[in-house]
Amino acid sequence: MDKRMSAVAHKLSVDLPAAPDHAEALRTAEAILFAAREPLSAQELAGRLPQGSDIGAVLTDLAEQYAPRGVNLVQVAGKWTFRTAGDLSFILAREVVEPRKLSRAAMETLAIVAYHQPVTRAEIEEIRGVATSKGTLDTLLETGWIRLRGRRKAPGRPVTYGTTPHFLEHFGLNAVDDLPGLEELKGAGLLQGRIPPGFSVPVPSDDTTLRADEDPLEDDLFQPLPPEPAEFPEVDDEPDGEAYLSQE
Repeated sequence: MDKRMSAVAHKLSVDLPAAPDHAEALRTAEAILFAAREPLSAQELAGRLPQGSDIGAVLTDLAEQYAPRGVNLVQVAGKWTFRTAGDLSFILAREVVEPRKLSRAAMETLAIVAYHQPVTRAEIEEIRGVATSKGTLDTLLETGWIRLRGRRKAPGRPVTYGTTPHFLEHFGLNAVDDLPGLEELKGAGLLQGRIPPGFSVPVPSDDTTLRADEDPLEDDLFQPLPPEPAEFPEVDDEPDGEAYLSQE
């Protein structure tokens, strides 16, 4: 009887796959993330680790190991990447290769798109109170920080804009709702003076699903549409208020 049970136990031990080495999975994930040119999702990383590896435990352990170091494992736009520790970023400011200059108009437009998306050009102008030049939106489209979402179900069917995963990656955000709220903006000194009663900062959402008042983009996207009536006088808002953002 003992011999038969021993034979069964031996057969089971042979048939069952060996548990993956967690330490080896950690080393593999570390190497892949260091070499990756772009952030990787957990699914992408799991497909390159030893079969059966616990990707959740691997990422958690790696993040804990690097938390006190000069480089941290962080999650941006739902993906994982190594980034310089936030408290050391000032040391590397001189190492920025290519500064990217954004006008005040572009920064204001980007903020409006981020907080109010999906939003049309006319709605951006209504919030800013001045006309927005086509070059401002073109600049933000070229950086890859905003995208064309769809068309508003309204006269003229204007294009709606939203942010992109590259926007989240560049600004170190895991999700668009990580953008600062009212109290955080006040604490940072970005909202000063007396705030009007009822003033609030919208809760942003970059859900890619088109809303009820949006139609999908069509093949006629680049065909000229009839000009929309200007609600505000055309102004040259590009030269003033230039600001600099580092382009990694």
